[in-house]
Amino acid sequence: MENGPDILKFLNANKANLIKFNKVVELILEGRAPRELYDKENFDKSCGHVTAIKLFKGKKNPRIYCQQYSDKDKQIFVIVIAELLEKKTAQGLSKKERTIIRRVAKYEYELL
Repeated sequence: MENGPDILKFLNANKANLIKFNKVVELILEGRAPRELYDKENFDKSCGHVTAIKLFKGKKNPRIYCQQYSDKDKQIFVIVIAELLEKKTAQGLSKKERTIIRRVAKYEYELL
Protein backbone atom coordinates (compact mmCIF):
# COMPACT_ATOMS: atom_id res chain seq x y z
CA MET A 1 0.00 0.00 0.00
CA GLU A 2 1.63 3.16 -1.23
CA ASN A 3 0.06 5.54 1.30
CA GLY A 4 0.02 3.07 4.17
CA PRO A 5 3.13 4.32 5.98
CA ASP A 6 1.83 7.92 6.05
CA ILE A 7 -1.58 6.85 7.29
CA LEU A 8 -0.08 4.64 10.00
CA LYS A 9 2.32 7.41 11.03
CA PHE A 10 -0.63 9.80 11.39
CA LEU A 11 -2.70 7.31 13.40
CA ASN A 12 0.20 6.45 15.71
CA ALA A 13 1.32 10.07 16.18
CA ASN A 14 -1.45 10.72 18.67
CA LYS A 15 -3.16 8.12 20.85
CA ALA A 16 -6.51 9.87 20.34
CA ASN A 17 -6.21 9.37 16.55
CA LEU A 18 -5.74 5.64 16.96
CA ILE A 19 -8.50 5.28 19.55
CA LYS A 20 -11.00 7.17 17.38
CA PHE A 21 -9.97 5.24 14.25
CA ASN A 22 -10.41 1.90 16.04
CA LYS A 23 -13.82 2.99 17.32
CA VAL A 24 -14.98 3.98 13.82
CA VAL A 25 -13.72 0.68 12.37
CA GLU A 26 -15.55 -1.21 15.13
CA LEU A 27 -18.80 0.63 14.31
CA ILE A 28 -18.35 -0.04 10.58
CA LEU A 29 -17.83 -3.76 11.23
CA GLU A 30 -20.96 -3.81 13.39
CA GLY A 31 -22.89 -2.11 10.58
CA ARG A 32 -23.81 0.90 12.69
CA ALA A 33 -21.32 3.65 11.84
CA PRO A 34 -23.10 7.02 11.91
CA ARG A 35 -22.77 9.30 8.88
CA GLU A 36 -20.81 11.87 10.86
CA LEU A 37 -18.03 9.28 11.29
CA TYR A 38 -18.18 7.30 8.03
CA ASP A 39 -20.00 8.18 4.84
CA LYS A 40 -19.85 8.18 1.06
CA GLU A 41 -18.14 11.07 -0.69
CA ASN A 42 -20.08 10.71 -3.93
CA PHE A 43 -20.36 14.19 -5.36
CA ASP A 44 -20.53 12.59 -8.82
CA LYS A 45 -21.29 9.10 -10.19
CA SER A 46 -17.64 8.14 -10.70
CA CYS A 47 -17.00 8.50 -6.96
CA GLY A 48 -19.97 6.52 -5.65
CA HIS A 49 -17.72 3.90 -4.04
CA VAL A 50 -15.47 6.41 -2.24
CA THR A 51 -16.04 6.85 1.47
CA ALA A 52 -14.40 8.84 4.24
CA ILE A 53 -13.59 7.94 7.81
CA LYS A 54 -14.12 11.24 9.58
CA LEU A 55 -12.02 11.77 12.67
CA PHE A 56 -12.57 14.68 15.06
CA LYS A 57 -15.00 16.83 13.10
CA GLY A 58 -14.76 20.47 14.07
CA LYS A 59 -11.11 20.27 15.12
CA LYS A 60 -8.43 19.51 12.54
CA ASN A 61 -11.10 17.43 10.82
CA PRO A 62 -8.83 14.75 9.31
CA ARG A 63 -10.28 12.39 6.72
CA ILE A 64 -9.15 8.97 5.62
CA TYR A 65 -10.53 8.35 2.15
CA CYS A 66 -11.38 4.79 1.23
CA GLN A 67 -12.87 2.63 -1.49
CA GLN A 68 -15.78 0.46 -0.44
CA TYR A 69 -16.78 -2.75 -2.20
CA SER A 70 -19.46 -5.29 -1.56
CA ASP A 71 -20.25 -8.52 -3.36
CA LYS A 72 -23.52 -9.84 -2.07
CA ASP A 73 -23.13 -13.13 -4.00
CA LYS A 74 -19.93 -13.92 -2.09
CA GLN A 75 -21.03 -12.10 1.08
CA ILE A 76 -17.91 -9.92 0.95
CA PHE A 77 -17.65 -6.36 2.24
CA VAL A 78 -14.26 -4.69 1.78
CA ILE A 79 -13.02 -1.22 2.67
CA VAL A 80 -9.62 -0.25 1.28
CA ILE A 81 -7.99 2.68 3.07
CA ALA A 82 -6.45 4.78 0.31
CA GLU A 83 -5.47 8.36 1.25
CA LEU A 84 -5.16 10.69 4.21
CA LEU A 85 -6.19 14.32 4.39
CA GLU A 86 -4.82 15.58 7.71
CA LYS A 87 -6.91 18.74 7.83
CA LYS A 88 -10.19 19.43 6.07
CA THR A 89 -10.82 23.17 6.17
CA ALA A 90 -13.88 23.81 3.98
CA GLN A 91 -17.47 23.26 5.07
CA GLY A 92 -18.25 21.50 1.78
CA LEU A 93 -15.82 19.75 -0.52
CA SER A 94 -12.98 21.98 -1.68
CA LYS A 95 -11.19 21.58 -5.02
CA LYS A 96 -8.34 19.82 -3.18
CA GLU A 97 -10.73 17.32 -1.57
CA ARG A 98 -12.54 16.66 -4.85
CA THR A 99 -9.16 15.97 -6.49
CA ILE A 100 -8.26 13.45 -3.77
CA ILE A 101 -11.67 11.77 -3.99
CA ARG A 102 -11.45 11.48 -7.79
CA ARG A 103 -7.95 10.03 -7.47
CA VAL A 104 -9.12 7.47 -4.89
CA ALA A 105 -12.05 6.55 -7.16
CA LYS A 106 -9.59 5.63 -9.92
CA TYR A 107 -7.43 3.33 -7.81
CA GLU A 108 -7.72 -0.29 -8.84
CA TYR A 109 -7.30 -3.24 -6.53
CA GLU A 110 -7.41 -6.96 -7.07
CA LEU A 111 -9.40 -8.62 -4.33
CA LEU A 112 -8.36 -12.22 -3.84
